[in-house]
Amino acid sequence: MQVTATMHTIQESLGDIATANPAATRVFLRHKLDFCCGGKRSLADACRAAGLDPTAIVAELEQEAAHDGGSARWENQPQSELADHIESRYHAALRRDLPPLIEAARKVERVHAQKPDVPAGLTGVLTDFFAEMQQHMMKEEKILFPMIRRGMPAEVVEMPVNVMEREHDTHGEYLAKIRSLTGDLQIPAHACATWRALYDGLVAVEADLMKHIHLENNVLFPRATAR
Repeated sequence: MQVTATMHTIQESLGDIATANPAATRVFLRHKLDFCCGGKRSLADACRAAGLDPTAIVAELEQEAAHDGGSARWENQPQSELADHIESRYHAALRRDLPPLIEAARKVERVHAQKPDVPAGLTGVLTDFFAEMQQHMMKEEKILFPMIRRGMPAEVVEMPVNVMEREHDTHGEYLAKIRSLTGDLQIPAHACATWRALYDGLVAVEADLMKHIHLENNVLFPRATAR
């Protein structure tokens, strides 16, 4: 029975696994498995691409679930409550956390400009990313989420949902740029306190954004567009 359950999980999509077991996001983040924009891929395919053993990942998933302190599951909760949660938890956090990280990046680039591993260009990427996110979140808060809260028909919300999903792909590209500029967010041994806080903060923002996009792409949007 255990073998059958394991094989079933391996063939499930990352998005479905994360929806059924919110603790799975910790495992996926740990192994850099994209469960938001890449959430439609099966665990088997994702592990194959990353050079990981899917059976070992399933074991980690089961361990996290066993020790989970009761992470919220949203697939059966009202759509309005999920939209509220996304705004209050994720939109608010991004607006709070990104501006000081932009300032930290500006300081690190200025003070450590002569060091070979300085993240040159990071300030500009973060500034563009924040501007993109501001526009995206405003469209969700002013247009799409109110439509979902009112229970508008699937054919009405389908087009704005498609737009938001394409923009999510762009957000994923920004995360990849940040990883590239920062040496995969590995803190140099000589880094000052600001540099360390910057990279730690960006790791947290990345994790939050992936959970945020997962809830939209794999829970909120599919329910809103179900015919």
